[in-house]
Amino acid sequence: MPIDSLLAEVSRHHFPNAPATPAQIAAFEARVGWKLDADLRAFYLHCDGAALFEPVPDADYRILPLAEIRRARVAIFGRDEDAYGSPSLYALVDMQDTNYVVVDVEPKSPRYPLFDAFHETFPKVDPIAPSFEEFLARALKSGGRSFWLGE
Repeated sequence: MPIDSLLAEVSRHHFPNAPATPAQIAAFEARVGWKLDADLRAFYLHCDGAALFEPVPDADYRILPLAEIRRARVAIFGRDEDAYGSPSLYALVDMQDTNYVVVDVEPKSPRYPLFDAFHETFPKVDPIAPSFEEFLARALKSGGRSFWLGE
């Protein structure tokens, strides 16, 4: 499903924040030192984060606003040191209880892949989706479950 259709579904059935402005996106990119890929840019221009299925604070799927995106090792351990995980992994979706879906901004492909970052095994991560668009499509069909964990 194209990203525009997914974003429309987020607006119709979930809990999106107000859109980020181009200036907020530019400030974010300057802060983190990497550019949003096309999927993420479309999402943040549509809404600066969103809760899926349940509103905050009950949301198990909370796509973070730009101001809350930080390195996964900082989100999980509170430490920005290489011993605590790769500097290219950023917390993107808060799944509650210090579990995150993270995006790896290191690959030189047009889209960044997403991974499961279970706090008890991090910095080991497991692949979830090759792009934010695919992640969002599968998340919206999941009924609120962590679809990558199976039944």
